[in-house]
Amino acid sequence: SKEPREAKNRSYTLGVLVGERYIDKYDSFYLQMYKQITGRAIARECFAVMEPVSMETEKNNILPKLVADNRADGIIVMGRLSWEYLDFLNENCSLPMIYLDFCDNKKEADAVISDSYYGAYRLTNYLFEMGHTRIGYVGTVLATGSITDRYMGYLRAMMEHGSEVRPEWIIEDREREHGSIDPENYIRLPGQLPTAFVCNCDGTANLLMRLLISKGYRVPQDISVVGFDNYSAEFDYNLPKLTTIEVNIEEMTKNAVEMIIRLLKGEENLGGRKVISGKLIIRDSVAPCPETSH
Repeated sequence: SKEPREAKNRSYTLGVLVGERYIDKYDSFYLQMYKQITGRAIARECFAVMEPVSMETEKNNILPKLVADNRADGIIVMGRLSWEYLDFLNENCSLPMIYLDFCDNKKEADAVISDSYYGAYRLTNYLFEMGHTRIGYVGTVLATGSITDRYMGYLRAMMEHGSEVRPEWIIEDREREHGSIDPENYIRLPGQLPTAFVCNCDGTANLLMRLLISKGYRVPQDISVVGFDNYSAEFDYNLPKLTTIEVNIEEMTKNAVEMIIRLLKGEENLGGRKVISGKLIIRDSVAPCPETSH
């Protein structure tokens, strides 16, 4: 049956919800992502509107304005909000909703995520290829799904190489519950350092490099550092350019916008969980292990 013309060319408003804590001074990854969503939406003759969700809104289960005022047709949640709040949203918002850059393991929710596990596995293996065996991980495990998945990828590479994972080499970079990167209270160096670190994101990697240099270490000659995301934040010219995994933001946002529009049109949903691979970008922050004689 032919659709009525207006239904076919209907212009939708896509609401994008993002935790305020994700748009912080150390990490503009989600702003980068939002820009891409806007472009993708316009190409499909739709509009995207972003609403940052404050800690208050989240803690007190307040509906986002976009939802409360009926200003959006569908919702993209960009970056994980607390599970309690997501449950509240699901119960009180009848709009089609998809998750971008995180997924709910307990429920069948449509989501687009990057391949954190294999990305970090690839990074850690690259450090082994460069002769490193004593490798640490920087990121608060269980703070977000992607930090945890990246830790698991790092662990797998360590286990396959028979390398010891020392508890003091797993360094937190934020508070577990609602934390954004917090170098004032976290990122504490242990007494004895590994020769390389896998960091859960580029923001953390830059802070770690700065900390190591301030303590008199040379990066990468003494200690190698890798990041994750490659969201092309301004490079700090005093730091080596970062070896990292490039998350394919184009592909992720394209999939998210297609997915939500399909839901809005009531088309057959091929959703589920889409995992988008990234690629290893080799720059200047890794050197061969200085102690390969060990």
